[in-house]
Amino acid sequence: MITILIVDDDQMNCDLLQTVLTRHGYRVMTCTSGREGLQLFRKHAPRITLLDLRMPEMDGLTVLKEIRATDPEAPVIILGGGATEVQENQARSLRVTDFVRRGLSLDILVEAVHRVSQLPVRANPAPSSPVTAVGGQDAGESVLIVDDDPLIRDLLVQFLSVRGYRAFGVADGHEALRVVQESAPDLIILDMILPGLSGIEVLQALRDSEYPGGVIIMTGSHNEEMLEEAWALGPQEILGKPIALDRLLTAVQLVLVCREC
Repeated sequence: MITILIVDDDQMNCDLLQTVLTRHGYRVMTCTSGREGLQLFRKHAPRITLLDLRMPEMDGLTVLKEIRATDPEAPVIILGGGATEVQENQARSLRVTDFVRRGLSLDILVEAVHRVSQLPVRANPAPSSPVTAVGGQDAGESVLIVDDDPLIRDLLVQFLSVRGYRAFGVADGHEALRVVQESAPDLIILDMILPGLSGIEVLQALRDSEYPGGVIIMTGSHNEEMLEEAWALGPQEILGKPIALDRLLTAVQLVLVCREC
């Protein structure tokens, strides 16, 4: 039975995650302090560690550094709620396996755990390129996610990759257009609010270049004029943030099926 260690100073979170993961067949240990977490990690060598970054006394980054000193390849999934961008970047530099932001569906966390548990222990260096890719040459249709929020971008890449899509992520519109020019993906999931080129400007450039794939817009904006401008450029769907992942998956499936038709 695969062992999972949960290190989180919120006892309620520990209990909830233990209940959910136990139902999926995992052996789960929990603790509410970094020091105890390290003791359990060194004693039991769990297959996967779920680690909160913000904890009193010994924070998650310190725990992660000690884990890396003990086992440089140990899979660690960060529970990222409340962490600063600096903390998240430091965690990435220590080669975390995945990030899961609090508030998202528990299904995302369970899927991340399933995915990691089925892979051999491997190095997972922080990405040095602005493009994040998951999936091999034999994966399914290609999907490009364009979002300047690294956690949302990475989570969507992982969410789609475990469903057989060849998923990539970039942080801005200029990089998205470069990727499309080099090798046009089957579908683009495009945030409407981006630094530099806006999502609407990216979509206009795609239309000018006669990009043949589908486009799904993501936005947290309720500006009717902006939404009308986006719809006028012919995306297949516009989804509001926060994204309902089941609705996103349905939209992706429909767009790709219609493209094949």
